[in-house]
Amino acid sequence: MHSSLTRIQAVFGFFTTVALVVSSLAALSVLLFPTDETNASVQLKNVQVVKGRPHYYSTKREEYAQFRFDLDADLSPLFNWNTKQLFVYVYATYSSSDKPDSQVRASEAIIWDTIIPATPSPYSWEVLRDRVHALVPSSVLPSAAAAARRNAKRTAKTVKAGKSKKAEAVPGVLRLRGQKGKYQISDITGRLAERGNVTLSVGWNVQPWVGALLWAPGTGAVPRTMGEIGTSVAFDFPELKGNKKAAAEERKETKASA
Repeated sequence: MHSSLTRIQAVFGFFTTVALVVSSLAALSVLLFPTDETNASVQLKNVQVVKGRPHYYSTKREEYAQFRFDLDADLSPLFNWNTKQLFVYVYATYSSSDKPDSQVRASEAIIWDTIIPATPSPYSWEVLRDRVHALVPSSVLPSAAAAARRNAKRTAKTVKAGKSKKAEAVPGVLRLRGQKGKYQISDITGRLAERGNVTLSVGWNVQPWVGALLWAPGTGAVPRTMGEIGTSVAFDFPELKGNKKAAAEERKETKASA
């Protein structure tokens, strides 16, 4: 006869084995959902370079760029039953040197991002959890049961509304016009104006419930999804905003002291 401890260990080992197999199958199942129809495009709307403190913790005045852009993206193929949320971002690629014809590697900086959660389904974890909690008698867990019932009603309304409005039920479709960037771009040299060959690109990161993170193509990270990332037409940073003569003199003084 086995002891109780031995039986508990055997049950726990069997449970972890089953959980590992199921998790592996769930992670591999995303290969059945094609993502080659994913597409995104971004175009520059406006850019300006100003001088000041780009952040409240900046210790000196420096040049930094502010952007406005148009974004069109259909990322709905990235959502499947194993998708928890999608991290979408727009980043700028620019030269790391203010010297023309420099062979220095280009810099990349994120100027805007957002998180798109997956739409709750009748079989999602939140819905099933609220259904189980709603069955708990209020005498056992009064506050938890009441909160669960409220969440269940709220989620049921959300799911019902999502069924009636299919456009809202399918996340991942973005149509932004004149969107202001969340973050400014600065450079370690403190100078950014009039740099050339700047582009904006769209990237994303699929965060599943279980499995590996999937990145957008062109980012260099693996594993990657299929689809087309959007890259804008190359442009140049404009002159420093403000008095051009004073700006030129200030740039000369900065270069002389460097």
